[in-house]
Amino acid sequence: MKPRGRPKKRRLVQKEPEIHRYSPRGKPGRPEEIVLGLDQFEALRLADYQALSQKEAAKSMGISQQTFSRILKKARQAMADAMVNGKIISIKEMYLPEEGSSD
Repeated sequence: MKPRGRPKKRRLVQKEPEIHRYSPRGKPGRPEEIVLGLDQFEALRLADYQALSQKEAAKSMGISQQTFSRILKKARQAMADAMVNGKIISIKEMYLPEEGSSD
């Protein structure tokens, strides 16, 4: 089965996170987990931590400003969900097919 939609463009990440998992304290039992993609982490780092404009951050990642905006919105929603609901945050590289592959 062929993937639907446009193929994803490779996104440049300047610095991988040193910590790949955050866990809340004070919540009994095993909290649920959300996965934050490496591109979402990078978008948060550039926009919120380094305070770059979306245009500058998109250029840094090698993607369009519109794509950057979508990635950032999903990252912020995931972070808010984790904080409000006490979920574990895992940062993982999401699969992007190699350029020219037919997978």
